[in-house]
Amino acid sequence: MNERLNSFYRELKDKKVSFIGLGRSHRELLGMFAAKGAQVSLRDKRTREQIGEEADRLEAMGIRLLLGENYLEGLCSEDLLLRTPGMYYFHPALQQARQAGVAVTSEMELFFDLCPCKIYAVTGSDGKTTTSSIIAELLKAAGKTVHLGGNIGKPLLCEIPSFGPDDIAVLELSSFQLHSIDIRPNVAVVTNVSPNHLDKHPDFDDYVNAKRQIFANQTAEDVLVVNSDNAFTARFGEEAHSRVLRFSRKETLKNGVFCRNGMIYRSRGYEVESIIPASEILLPGVHNVENYMAAFAAVDEIVSPELCRAVARSYGGVTHRLELIRKLGGVSYINDSIATSPTRTIAGLRAMRAKPILIAGGHDKHVSFDGLADEICERVRALFLTGDTAEQIAIAVRRSVFYDPMRLPIKIVPDLTTAVLSAREMAVPGDIVLLSPACSSFDRFRNFAERGDKFREIVMGFKDDEAE
Repeated sequence: MNERLNSFYRELKDKKVSFIGLGRSHRELLGMFAAKGAQVSLRDKRTREQIGEEADRLEAMGIRLLLGENYLEGLCSEDLLLRTPGMYYFHPALQQARQAGVAVTSEMELFFDLCPCKIYAVTGSDGKTTTSSIIAELLKAAGKTVHLGGNIGKPLLCEIPSFGPDDIAVLELSSFQLHSIDIRPNVAVVTNVSPNHLDKHPDFDDYVNAKRQIFANQTAEDVLVVNSDNAFTARFGEEAHSRVLRFSRKETLKNGVFCRNGMIYRSRGYEVESIIPASEILLPGVHNVENYMAAFAAVDEIVSPELCRAVARSYGGVTHRLELIRKLGGVSYINDSIATSPTRTIAGLRAMRAKPILIAGGHDKHVSFDGLADEICERVRALFLTGDTAEQIAIAVRRSVFYDPMRLPIKIVPDLTTAVLSAREMAVPGDIVLLSPACSSFDRFRNFAERGDKFREIVMGFKDDEAE
């Protein structure tokens, strides 16, 4: 019996609760809060027409809709506000509400407060989705009941009543979710830190500090896993009050996981055990070797090398991450929609067996495309660009010292459908068509999953007798 959860439910009765933003995490929570007797409202900048039929469904549950440009009016009259992760913590309207005594929280803050079991939390600029998923698979292989959520999957707050004390929750956490919350995960993992989401943070320092929150409240009883090869995360390890385990592709470690001569090892002082040759990991790319090393370190005391090997040799990865959608007429169509930053796209390009036809572009997060441009010039056969950043990426590629217009055609197209159709028209047997946007999706889609699903829909709609 989770008495803390039951107490929270009782306190919701007749409370005025406003959810800001109809995001993925709020869709299920709205109904749950209403069922517990709260006076629930949804505030969203979109109009009723833009939300569509879902507006009728919400109203049928007794949820009041406050939509359009004035959706933030009257916040100070609420008892509790739940902000969507994408809404800046220091938004003036939220600050005003706090000063008026309104409790401002989020789904993830509530989850940490109410969760009755051990929590593994993963963040980083790149690789956090895959690493979280690998950790979950490893723990399942060891016989644990695992709940995977956070920035991936469905909101776990709704699932807490089914949690047992011996279960494990594995959470992927973005900088938006970490920015404001005081959390203490039992095991925290930071895969890496590089410039990202600078459209939502005032500067890079603010972004780095948000990542720090994942371990800031840990104690000596907890564990922090960091990437020794990344300057920022290496420094996190020096700042932490918890037990620190490191992973590295470049150096031999005394405590942690490292790769030497193609073999991955796990080290505990003078005890060193081999886990698996990096070449036997099913997921392609050096970045996935790093993701596995982070995961191996995180489950150090629970999962045996034998089980680690079994998972690494069989796990096919997460949807939208270098996902082979189809081979058609000798052409492979790969969905890497989860690549929402230049560094993720670079990792995807480096994992390709041949130069792909690349489809990129999307929402502008105010990050540089210069490093990506050099990689595109070296590793891409043709480039189709769409979305708000299409012109920026094109400019960056053309000014690269490695750019050769005779070897790398660049075309800006109006939408994803046109990009995929154009890529198909260009492709010949043996080619790869790769969707790896290097940008978030918010200029055209609700999230990267919707974008990846659209790519899949287009590709699966192709008709050809040569389908393999």
